[in-house]
Amino acid sequence: MALNKEDRARVRALISDGRSNEEISDETGLSLHTIKAVRAHITMGTYEMDRVDTADAVDVDEALETTFGLERDLQQALWNNIEQLDSDHRVVSKEERVASGRIDITAEAKDGTTVVIELKTAEADRDAVGQLLSYIGDKIADGKSPVRGILVAGGFTSRARSAARATGNIELKKYSFKFSFESVK
Repeated sequence: MALNKEDRARVRALISDGRSNEEISDETGLSLHTIKAVRAHITMGTYEMDRVDTADAVDVDEALETTFGLERDLQQALWNNIEQLDSDHRVVSKEERVASGRIDITAEAKDGTTVVIELKTAEADRDAVGQLLSYIGDKIADGKSPVRGILVAGGFTSRARSAARATGNIELKKYSFKFSFESVK
């Protein structure tokens, strides 16, 4: 789906105002996936935040597909190799529905602590920390205690790092890929 120039400009303005994906979706009527795709374009440098009046049409499908695919791959990799994130964890569920949304991965530490894991393929902002805190709050409301969170992303804004420090129960983990190659005979 091609996003028209006016909607793109409006979404970028709301992003630059620090609004969350959910707030932008509610205000514009655009899907969360579309908002995430625009945010991905900004992160990838496809267009600049201050260039809101660009004439070229940007097709968000490609960014959406890429972002969605990367998050699914990241989720699957973590699901299969949780010990790479923390050897003390075991996966309990993935894509668990709670009152405020869908938790990417729920794990449990050896000491019984519930660990809510949120995944972001691009740079995470303070909205991602807020999202994770909402999920933690939902788990606490469901009677889980103690609960802590891990935000896994390609990077973190200074606002995300500050927000995570203020909570005391959120850990930030930056992911990276390492390829290995072997000869095939």
